[in-house]
Amino acid sequence: MNVSASLTPFNSPTPPSPPMILDTLPDPAIEGQGCPRKTRMEIDLVLLAIEALELGGSEAILSFAEELELKGIIKDRVNLWRMRSTNPLRRAHMRRSLSITEAKALVVITCYLARRLTVVIRQLLMIYQQLNEKQIPLEQNLRLSNYLERFRAHFKSRMNPRRSGLIALNSDEKLDELAIRLLGKLLFCTGTAGMQRFWISLFDGEVE
Repeated sequence: MNVSASLTPFNSPTPPSPPMILDTLPDPAIEGQGCPRKTRMEIDLVLLAIEALELGGSEAILSFAEELELKGIIKDRVNLWRMRSTNPLRRAHMRRSLSITEAKALVVITCYLARRLTVVIRQLLMIYQQLNEKQIPLEQNLRLSNYLERFRAHFKSRMNPRRSGLIALNSDEKLDELAIRLLGKLLFCTGTAGMQRFWISLFDGEVE
């Protein structure tokens, strides 16, 4: 009698399981394994706002990747740059997909950084509201002006002005509006279940 058996070698490597912290974010019901265009853009832009808020923002992202045990996904500065370059608005846009796992890791880090910067974000939004109500130019406040100036500089140096999606952002005033909107998104991340709510918002209109 011939008996065939399929044996799994004892030393066969098993793929590492994703960090448990990523399980707090649900998998979106979208086609394929990559993130939609809107999702890739928004994640990169909120990180751009963090870099404008905090000097050494890129180092902080990598530091949190290690602290949150996400180094298996965000390995180093080059790896981080490649992920962010999936934003189609970038000068150095890379035609690769941003996986759901990579997007989750970036969102987790974004939300942890936003929580650390909560006081600063609230203060800047309050200053903006007060200046806006009194119709005082935003550059009259040094802290807010510095944030907006750094954001505009980062944006102009990294984004491709010839991209069709940037036609509406052809002035400093429009970029300031975007910078303020991103502050609101970062504050949203710090609220109750902010990480999950922000994650779900990235797929509004994309989910089947």
